[in-house]
Amino acid sequence: MNGREDKKLNDLFFVCSLIDYIARRTKNERKVVVNALGKDELEHLYDLADVYHSENIDKITHELINKHSIETGCFDNVAACRYRVPTHWDMGKVYHRLIAGICNADNRPAMDVLVEVYNSWISDSIDDYNSSMYYENPSYLLASYKAGRPL
Repeated sequence: MNGREDKKLNDLFFVCSLIDYIARRTKNERKVVVNALGKDELEHLYDLADVYHSENIDKITHELINKHSIETGCFDNVAACRYRVPTHWDMGKVYHRLIAGICNADNRPAMDVLVEVYNSWISDSIDDYNSSMYYENPSYLLASYKAGRPL
């Protein structure tokens, strides 16, 4: 433990924030980015997150978009937001807490859970910035995810 939280939790936070940043740049749903990157690339980013965290996020994003041929989509939850837009770091924290909670509860690997969460119903709800889901507390998000619906 170096700092306020476990290093791997911080690495997970970075990967989730990077996914959101790429999705915003390409106007794609987060699951599109996750699926385009694939589990192997996500594992690589997670393993080397402490190195990538020191890099310029625009540079990393550009390289990943090109490497994985991520096309520009038409999903723009930032433009559609009628309220204060959360940052990619804000959203990284929301996802990292949910994924970490599931990993702890089910004793599962982080990248397996990450792919599952971003491809689930809850991702669509969290990424609707006009709803309250993205700023709900972590225990509510975890319980809702486990229940398969908002509680």
